[in-house]
Formats: sequence, structure tokens, C-alpha cells
Amino acid sequence: MSDDKALFDKGLPIRRAVLGAEYVDASMEKADDFMMAFQRATTSWAWGWAWGDPTLDRKTRSLLNLAMLTATGHAGELKLHVKGALNNGVTVAEIKAVLIHATAYSGIPSGLNAFKAAHEVLVKEGAIDSEGKPV
Repeated sequence: MSDDKALFDKGLPIRRAVLGAEYVDASMEKADDFMMAFQRATTSWAWGWAWGDPTLDRKTRSLLNLAMLTATGHAGELKLHVKGALNNGVTVAEIKAVLIHATAYSGIPSGLNAFKAAHEVLVKEGAIDSEGKPV
């Protein structure tokens, strides 16, 4: 149990930095006893263990997440990680390139969903204009 606490304590600031403190704090505050099990698990495992490993930098991890979320068809989660990728210094051109690459290997329907999700976030975050051009 102490390992889980250590990973949670390591992961929480990483999760807040990548996804935004407001989003993470709201997720934690809304969690009841049942949902807190998931919040603790994701913060410990994904953020403390995986993201907390210094072997890869955060920008690389963001690019990997975008590709994996495209391939697995998780457009809702991809939206969150597009914003995180921007926070980690990933450019619009890099986001587009990784989505194209993931589309080539995971298929057009997955890629289309990913592009639509990413476009929505990039416009909302002011990273691209209404014509899809980087700002």
C-alpha cells in the first residue's frame, strides 16, 4: 500500500501539469468512494508509474498517447490528451503528423474520429483558426 501512495504522490503533480489542475482537481472532488478507486488507480499507475518514468520525456509520451488513443478509438479521451499535448509543447503540425501516422496503421474510421476530436480541441484552445490553420 505504501508503494501505491508513493506512486499516487508522484503522479498527481504530473497529471495536474499535463491535463490541467482545474480538470484533475474537479475529477478528484467529484469522485465518491466508488469512483475514488479509479482516481487513485489512474493517478498511481498511469501518472506515477508510467508518466513518472524519466526514460521518455512528456512530449514523446503525449505523441504516443495520441497514436494509441487513435488506434483504440477513444476519441473522448483523445480530446483530453490533445490539450495535454499542447501543454507538453507538441505543435499542431506534430499532432497532425501523429494522427496521420496512426490512421495509416489503425484505419480510416479511427483516424476520422481522432481528427474530428483533435480539431474540436485545437479550435477551442486557439491553436488553429476556423479554417484549420495554426495560429
